[in-house]
Amino acid sequence: MLDFKKNSICLIQGVLTNGSLAKIKAKDGIVICEGRPSLRAGEHNSRFFLDKKRQPIIICDNMAGYLFYKNLVKEVVLACQYADKTGALCDTGALILAVLAKKHNIAVRLLEAEHKKHFLGTSKDLLGLKGMATAPSGTNTYVPLVEWVPKKYLK
Repeated sequence: MLDFKKNSICLIQGVLTNGSLAKIKAKDGIVICEGRPSLRAGEHNSRFFLDKKRQPIIICDNMAGYLFYKNLVKEVVLACQYADKTGALCDTGALILAVLAKKHNIAVRLLEAEHKKHFLGTSKDLLGLKGMATAPSGTNTYVPLVEWVPKKYLK
């Protein structure tokens, strides 16, 4: 069970540059969304914090809703690849967190993503996880790697 005070978590989504990660000064909990399908966000971001002697927690991407429900999130950090006056192109998973943040009146901060990605991944990216099948071969997939977050969800 998470042992955090109300509104104490900085929730991080996407793979950030080391420079971006260094800007996160959360005094309380750092929670990192794992970053399906590659899991690179969990691996890269957590390594950075562990190297700085800070203990992050990695969650399944879809568990973020629970943290909002329990009123534990104080800030959302999104890996951003491009932003303009209409919104931001972010790593997949950003839109739902931005919508939840707006609903719960939580600040959203855009920081630089580690890589500029292709728009879509392959079926192989989603049908396997670290060498294990996640669904039968031949299953159809849709694997967006980025998504647009409209400005109205960014504050």
